[in-house]
Amino acid sequence: MNKSYIYLHGFASSPKSAKADFLCDRFREKHINLQVPDLNQGDFYHLTLTRQLQQIETELNLKSEQKKVIIGSSFGGLTSTWLAQRNPSVERLILLAPAFEFLIHVLPKLGDEPLKKWQIERDLLVYHHGEKREILLNYHFIEDLEQYDDQQLQRSLPTLILHGKQDDIIPIQASRNYAASRPWVKLVELESDHTLGDVLPEIWQEIQYNLDLF
Repeated sequence: MNKSYIYLHGFASSPKSAKADFLCDRFREKHINLQVPDLNQGDFYHLTLTRQLQQIETELNLKSEQKKVIIGSSFGGLTSTWLAQRNPSVERLILLAPAFEFLIHVLPKLGDEPLKKWQIERDLLVYHHGEKREILLNYHFIEDLEQYDDQQLQRSLPTLILHGKQDDIIPIQASRNYAASRPWVKLVELESDHTLGDVLPEIWQEIQYNLDLF
């Protein structure tokens, strides 16, 4: 039974991100198809973690017995971990600057007044890196996320985290905290920021070791 390899892009990103393109090319060189679904679904306004989980479980048949390896970036990393928690077919995770403690670290960056305004008016303009423009996001994104507690992520499976020490979006301490109580997690700290754009060759090296692709 062949394995399935999946890449999940980050929040306000797309399947055409620099990391997605780089990894697709590297996997193609190994004659492996890396599946990269579009988590925006043409409707960023109604994006939620729950919708992403349901989309991947359905589109990529996670309920089947075929084994899956998921690579997730940022919010896609958080999504990947919840998918593994819910689906035994996921046998391995590789997480790039995963968005653990998302609400703790990201919401305060908005500021109290903009956050209150978003909660009342329900709509917030967010810069979408994939679309290269600002797009509205509904506050239900936050309400949905509040029902997911990182502490519930306790399924033991091989997990590699690659996180930049200079990350000012999701501080590396979030990954340190996650790994500290989960012995099945290996954390590799890199000299980079949240994008990890300047360490892609190092990331690929770690992925190859992790997946035994040499």
